[in-house]
Amino acid sequence: MPQKRPRPDRAPLVRVHAQLLLGRALVATSFPVGAAIAHGLQPERLTLLRFALATLLFAPYVAWRHGLAMPSARALAGYALIGGCLVTFFWCMFAALRLTTALNAAALFTVLPGIAALYGAVLVRERLGRRRLAALILGAVGALWVVFRGDLGLLLSLDINKGDLIFLAGLLAMGLYTPLVQRLRRDEPAAVMTFWTMATGTVWLLLLNNRAVFQTDWHAVEAQVLAGIAYLAVFTTIISFFIIQHATLHLGSTRVMSYSYLTPAFVVAIDWALGKGLPSPMTWPGIAIIVAAMFVVQSGAERAGTAPATGKMPGP
Repeated sequence: MPQKRPRPDRAPLVRVHAQLLLGRALVATSFPVGAAIAHGLQPERLTLLRFALATLLFAPYVAWRHGLAMPSARALAGYALIGGCLVTFFWCMFAALRLTTALNAAALFTVLPGIAALYGAVLVRERLGRRRLAALILGAVGALWVVFRGDLGLLLSLDINKGDLIFLAGLLAMGLYTPLVQRLRRDEPAAVMTFWTMATGTVWLLLLNNRAVFQTDWHAVEAQVLAGIAYLAVFTTIISFFIIQHATLHLGSTRVMSYSYLTPAFVVAIDWALGKGLPSPMTWPGIAIIVAAMFVVQSGAERAGTAPATGKMPGP
């Protein structure tokens, strides 16, 4: 008589999913905060302060827990590649929010899981299958439904502008983030990878800003802008980066990025919390579609070939 296989302990994965929900909520706050401070500094300066502050604040924790030994040249190159993707995305986000609305940005953000899935199929051989591909499309439909409150006229009136195109370019870079984390991560803790990703991103931004860093009148920067940068550095950089990188090693890039569909719903909730009114009843069918699509993406992970949680990535 065949023996029953022991059931895996699902508690750690439950925590990972809960952390991802928190991470998505934090990322959603970056849109209104970013829009509020986008005109306070040039996009490259805003992004530099965000990365530099996050790196400095995270360094003591990493040094205490894991040490700050210089990684090998190959590992450092990998961190720099991941950091470059993030720098490109956040620069594009701040630049785009000068030219477009937070609503447009949130709508475009719904294509990110699909972009990440395509990259994942190439870089880590993450098989999608028809079921998960259909779920990704359904999730995008639900997210757009939430963004536009079920109003087809509002969707059709979406004005694609230069800012939207800049943000779309940033999404193409951001889509590489989680597949590269899977592909390039070795045996280091997620916190170490997060720190060196932010550190190399800061170096990229120093090169991008060049002498402009020393020519900027930092005393003239408004306190509101500095407070916004501090918030983004701590909550939507350190915490969200750590959550995403940790979750990617357990769930795979497509499952992690599918949580991006929740961003518009969180944006709507944040608007309501700020006194901008309750969402329309037409919003709720969109939320139901998103939840259904995410269940399909998550439940089909094993059959779709998600990378294991061991941190050993597939070979080239």
